[in-house]
This record gives sequence, structure tokens and C-alpha cells, in this order.
Amino acid sequence: MALTLGLAAADARPRGDGWAAFARGDYVRAVALLAPMAQRGHPRAMTALGYMYENGLGVPQSYDAAAELYTGAAEGGEPAAQHLLGLSYDKGHGVSQDHVLAYKWLSLAAAAAPVRLREPYLRLRNAVAIKMSFEQVLEGQRLAMEWHQGRSGRTGLAASAPGL
Repeated sequence: MALTLGLAAADARPRGDGWAAFARGDYVRAVALLAPMAQRGHPRAMTALGYMYENGLGVPQSYDAAAELYTGAAEGGEPAAQHLLGLSYDKGHGVSQDHVLAYKWLSLAAAAAPVRLREPYLRLRNAVAIKMSFEQVLEGQRLAMEWHQGRSGRTGLAASAPGL
């Protein structure tokens, strides 16, 4: 779970009781403390809360709520949310199953992830690619590049975002 969310490194996340509650599995308390942060648009809080909704931890299980939270955090550039949103598209959990969008989000996650997570993220992205036609993979790559370029306003994506 910590690997997926990228919350294992204490220096990589905000300090606070909500994160401590999440880490020790006190999900009811974590929801109470992280939900206000998520409502204010904090990407990591949105990701953690989405994870809890996806898995029914401290809240009723809801793929729809999870996908909505992942989408907000993914659009904000949070690699763990991009990864989890990609998996949601692959499975059709809370969103319509769409391997092209799964590939897009998994590619973006791998490109922005910390080095220790890049390889596992790429392996999952490549597992999705096996289900796709060559044209679909190209479309997923195009969507990822457009998203990244729109966010950064730069070209030369290959140098700035390995793995796309």
C-alpha cells in the first residue's frame, strides 16, 4: 500500500496526524483528518482518500468517489494518483474501462514518479500495453505528451519526462 501511494518516505509528504493515522491503519481518523485537506485540493490527501474509498477503508467502498479523487489529484500532477487512475481505467473501476486512458495516466505516473517507483510503474503500464493495438499505444502516448506539454508549456518531452 505505501509503495502504491508513495507515502512511505516521511520527507515526501506533509507532516500531520492524518498521515500518521493512515500509516498505522486508523482509517476512520485518517478520513476525518485528510478529508478537509482533500476538499481544499491537496493532491496527496486526495490520493490517500481516494485509496481509502477504493478499498473501503474507514469509508464505504466507492469506486466512483475514488476515481473522482484520483482524477483531481492526477490532473494536479500527483504521480501516485496518476498511477491509481490509470489502474482504475484499466479495470473500469469508477470510470469506463479505457486502455488508452489507462496507458496515458500510467505513462505520466512513471515519468513523474520517484526513481524507486519508476520501474514498477512502467511494468504495469507495459502490462496494459499488451492488451492494446499499436495504434492505441500511439494514441495513449500522444495523450500523455499533450497533457505534459500543456502543463509544462515546453517541447522536448523526452528529455524532461523519461518513460513516456
